[in-house]
Amino acid sequence: MKFQVKLLAAAIALTGSAFAADSIKIALTGPFSGGSAPMGVSTRDGAKLAIQEINAAGGVNFGGKKHPIEIVERDDEAKNERGALVAQEIASMDDVVAVVGTANTGVVLAGDKFYQQAKKLRIISVAAGSAAMGQWIKEGNVVPKGELYMFRFSANDGVQSETILEEAIKRRGLKKVAILADDTNYGVSGRDDLMSRLKNMPGVEVVTVEKFSIGSKDMTAQLLKAKMAGAQGLFVVGIGPELAAIATGMTKLGFKVPMLGSWTLSMGNFLDNAGAAANGAMMPQTFIQEDYTPRAKAFIKNYQAAYKVDRIPSPVSAAQGYDSVKLLAAAIEQAGSTDSKAVKDALENLQKPVEGAIAKWVKPYSTWDPARPESHEAFRKDRVVVGVVKDGRVTFANAEDKKRLEQLDK
Repeated sequence: MKFQVKLLAAAIALTGSAFAADSIKIALTGPFSGGSAPMGVSTRDGAKLAIQEINAAGGVNFGGKKHPIEIVERDDEAKNERGALVAQEIASMDDVVAVVGTANTGVVLAGDKFYQQAKKLRIISVAAGSAAMGQWIKEGNVVPKGELYMFRFSANDGVQSETILEEAIKRRGLKKVAILADDTNYGVSGRDDLMSRLKNMPGVEVVTVEKFSIGSKDMTAQLLKAKMAGAQGLFVVGIGPELAAIATGMTKLGFKVPMLGSWTLSMGNFLDNAGAAANGAMMPQTFIQEDYTPRAKAFIKNYQAAYKVDRIPSPVSAAQGYDSVKLLAAAIEQAGSTDSKAVKDALENLQKPVEGAIAKWVKPYSTWDPARPESHEAFRKDRVVVGVVKDGRVTFANAEDKKRLEQLDK
């Protein structure tokens, strides 16, 4: 009997080893706790949904067989120092093929150098700050052509700023605007993108630029400056809880001007904390929780069933996490290997369209070129729309945006 037990234990151990040897290990990172959690949790769960679908079909097909995907999860808590430690740990894991996730620009800046040094393929699924990818073209830190292992799968600040400014200035005719941004890397990057573009818009005046810190609950001083300066609209850059404090503060002060800002105005903790004060807030979006295309409808239905939710905490993050994994799996399959360089090269030149929640992706990336940093950016302006808050949900601000995405999906 003891001999049989030992044989059984040995068989289980061998089975586990065999599974580990045949599997593909992917790291999912992000803020799974704290104020940024709606982004991190949604990204992780969207990525897991894609992994579940791939594994249900047997896994990633290459080398004459299918390989299931295993997951390594790490919570970076939206803290730069924690993000650096997470990146160092994962960069040292030889069996981790790639890293998907991260929601905060500061965390990217603190940790991605370790992935690049280790030549560990990395897809930034949420962080939008221009600095996140801009660091690789900075003087003294330029990564030569074809050698960058960092990719982004979110609309960067430049694309977002262009989208929301077009809405505010061209569509709504605002002439005097104020900017409120948090003091994180993301807030500073978003603020600078807005300001640089506004300088080139004749007849538009930035009447005041204010900042706030993570955890700020009273924005009265900043809002009063904007109101007294005659701002006709308010641009905001931050994350959910602080953005909610701005919205409720505007209501208390009777400051009735459009609130426009970063895509994070679609986060669940903004919508819930701001309540009715959130109504009318507008933001750039790469994905909206509506059945506007068959692929969007299918993704929403599957996410809701898997996680027993009605409203996705951060639809943009969830869909981007899902599509990031789909693109990565396609690159591994095309490479026929989990070798980092082979997978990177494949991701830069995908031969087959990849079906995602957001789109059917046709070569979203090309070979890294520091003279063309958009080569490792998936989103262009044609894929970004303006969302607006209506009674706790985000919907399309403009009917033509919805029609445009419907046409692109055909």
